[in-house]
Amino acid sequence: MNADNEKLVIVMTRGIDSELSSVAFTLANGAITAGMRVFIFLTSAAVDVVRRRGHDLTNVPPLDPLARLIADFQARGGAIWACPPCVSARGYEADDLLDGVKIKGASAMFEQVRAGAATLSF
Repeated sequence: MNADNEKLVIVMTRGIDSELSSVAFTLANGAITAGMRVFIFLTSAAVDVVRRRGHDLTNVPPLDPLARLIADFQARGGAIWACPPCVSARGYEADDLLDGVKIKGASAMFEQVRAGAATLSF
């Protein structure tokens, strides 16, 4: 794998009410297995997937429960960034989010894209 394709940024807009949140984390874990460094940028309703206990509500068989997918992603070195205005619009603060989730703006995501990261959107 060369430097141009070793990173992946996944932009998520769908939350706990959508199977796409589970699909996104399943693909993110697959990318880590393939040797990529993966960053997930959460916007809009997707911020709810990292609200403490929020992800417990989503399970899309035959995929693993969303809580397990997120825990696996983080344990394997995946980075999760939550959009600051989206966090604020929901009345959340850093303590409301899962450990390890960083509140970071789009500039962090664009830094990876400018450096050659591939992108996916959900």
